[in-house]
This record gives sequence, structure tokens and C-alpha cells, in this order.
Amino acid sequence: RPSQQGADSGDGSPGSAAAETPSSEDFSLSLLDTNLPAEAETELRSFIAKRLTKGALFEGMGNVASVGLSIPEFKVGCYYCRFQQENLLEMATLESDVSAPEYVVCFLGGSEKEDTFRLELDKYIQSLKINLDLEQKTLETWVKPYLRSWFEDAICPVQRVVQLFQEKLTFLLHAALSYTPVEVKNADERTEKDIHRFLAAASLQGLVQEGTMTSLCIAMTEEQHKALTVDCSGSQLQLHNAGSNRFCEDWMQAFVNGAEGGNPFLFRQILENFKLKAIQDINNLKRFIRQAEMNHYALFKCYLFLKNCGSGDILLKIVKVEHAEMPEARNVVTVLEEFMRE
Repeated sequence: RPSQQGADSGDGSPGSAAAETPSSEDFSLSLLDTNLPAEAETELRSFIAKRLTKGALFEGMGNVASVGLSIPEFKVGCYYCRFQQENLLEMATLESDVSAPEYVVCFLGGSEKEDTFRLELDKYIQSLKINLDLEQKTLETWVKPYLRSWFEDAICPVQRVVQLFQEKLTFLLHAALSYTPVEVKNADERTEKDIHRFLAAASLQGLVQEGTMTSLCIAMTEEQHKALTVDCSGSQLQLHNAGSNRFCEDWMQAFVNGAEGGNPFLFRQILENFKLKAIQDINNLKRFIRQAEMNHYALFKCYLFLKNCGSGDILLKIVKVEHAEMPEARNVVTVLEEFMRE
């Protein structure tokens, strides 16, 4: 049971801990960094200790829970993640008698909506895990500032992109849905990172078949003249080769309307709903195509659906790639393409 430190911090507020054997009670928690009041930090430590005792924390995988603390918000959302330092993890594997300290990082926000940012926060911890070095100077100059900027770096990019693009966000949404490559020019490092994070969060990666995604990426990359260029050099954003459709315009409006409240969690929820609706439309179209293989009326329903859904251009590309090896479905898609062109 090493008496090493634990790690943690946050904008909402954090408290942190370290544990050697999470499945047993034989561990101690010591504080590395926090900006919580002392009483709330003790309560958070108790919450984490209970989770560790139950063996409920898996290495490198974040969890989100509601925690009652003695601070004005009463119940707050807490993202917490247990990890080991990367190089010590390797040493411990080679020498079984090496007892590597483990850490728990906690980030606190106003509600359990951190759950929508779980993947971003997991990546944030992964970077900490790789770079963590407990020498005092690294701790002061890198680890603590890194922990304290979690909210700005992991939660706010979507919000910043919405505020930067405003009505032009429709073109970014279209690029994300259609797997169009995006080049960012004359932007500072943070803005460029924000735009690429937004695109990653808005794309259907992991929600459509992997083969489909690869084929679409290849197809769009081959059409290089279609790459969307975002130029940040002037006072106004300049976009070149931008595409849009009614579906993306409607969702852009939802983002712009949400900008009044300025809640980053709301923007992320809108983004999730945007992707959910796109997936529902793809599944509906696939169902209509299956029916249209044997039924001309269903073929007409396919056509009407494509015309009215607002994103027929993108949906047709996606199903064309997915049905490339299926002769009957491919024939249906070819007919639909002709109708849509006319």
C-alpha cells in the first residue's frame, strides 16, 4: 500500500486520490491537488474510497456519478478516473515486486451532463497518464496547470466553435456528415484543435459501419476539389468549397439559438441529437430501399423521403457505398440517383 499521492483538479472543482489495490480496503488516499474547500474534499475522498473498496474503478476508464458535497450546488456531477503512470505501469509488468502508485482524478461540474463528454475526458486523462512525472518542478509547472484547465480544454471546444462560426456552422456540420476533408488555414493552435475536435464529435464515426466510413473517406479525399477550406486570417471567417443542405441549416439554427444560454453541455447535447437524427434517417432509408427491391411504390416512398428529409445528398452517398456489393439494392440506389438529379 504505497503512501504516494493521488491526482486531481478541475474548473468545477476536484479532489483526488491514489490507491494500490482497488479491490481491497488495504489502500490509503493522499491529496495531490484540489481547489475544493476542505470539508467538500473530505466528502469526495470518502466517495472515491467507497468506490475503490468495491473495485468499481477500472484503469483508464472514466465514470460519471452524482455526488452530494457541502458546497452551494449540493449535488454535483463528478467524472472520476483511476490510472497508473505509463512508464511505471510497464516496470510493474516486468518486475512483479514493483509497487506502482495509482491515481484518481476527479472533475466536478454542475450536473451529471459530464457524461456526454466522457470520451473527451478519457482522452484528457490519457495525455496526463503519458506525461505524468511527480518531480516537484513538473508537478508545479505542468501537472497542476494541466488539471486546472480541464474545463476549457475538454468541455468548451464545441461551444467556442459555435460562437466562432455562427450561421456558417451549417457548412462544418455538412462536412462532418459527408466525411469531407477540412483544411484550417491561418488559425492559432487552439482554434485549429477546436475545429478538428468539433468535426470528430459531429461525425458518425463508430455509428455507421467501419467499411462504409473508410470508403466514404476515400471517395471524399479523392475528390480533393471538394475539400472544405476554413480561412481564419481576416476578421470574418472565409470558407471555400463549402457544401450545405436543409438538414444542416436547421440544426445550425438549433446551435445558434442555444448560444444565448452559453452552456457547453447544451451544445454537446444538441450535437448528439443531430447525430441521432442523421442515423435514424439513414436507417429509415435503408429500410425503404429493402422494400423497394420488390415494390415500386416503396421506391417512390424512398424518393419522397430523400426529397423531404433535407439531407438526401449525403444519405444517398452513404447508402450507395454500403450497398455497393448488393446488386438489387444497388439498382434501387442508381434509380434514386437519376430521380434526384432530374
